[in-house]
Amino acid sequence: MRLILDEIRALSIAPLYLPEPSDPRLRQMTTALKRQPDDRRTLEAWGRTVGASSRTLARLFRRETSMSFQQWQRQVRLLSGLIHLAEGQSVSAVAMEVGYDSPSAFIAMFKRALGTTPSQYFGRDAISGPQTPACP
Repeated sequence: MRLILDEIRALSIAPLYLPEPSDPRLRQMTTALKRQPDDRRTLEAWGRTVGASSRTLARLFRRETSMSFQQWQRQVRLLSGLIHLAEGQSVSAVAMEVGYDSPSAFIAMFKRALGTTPSQYFGRDAISGPQTPACP
């Protein structure tokens, strides 16, 4: 039983989970980021927008989502990227669409989160093109 509990504690947040906060200031931020995942505003900039200090926002994010703002932002970018990739967009286009400076940075984040590259995840290769998405 102890081993099982230790294993559960060691698990990270599920890769396709995006917790929703209830605080109105955080909801304003998260709604905007879901609409525009390439938004690069810092917590300080968001604080000026929603009327709270960056420290307050950081604490609220941790308390309400069990994630830091940066983790939540990466998660929304991953989920948005998955949608665009499933629609057949190129990795390069998706990387820019969701706020990464390069396709390689997006691929690295994708692989860390899901354990595979976007092309492997969607069963694509350079010759055959898109196929049916694989289940994570």
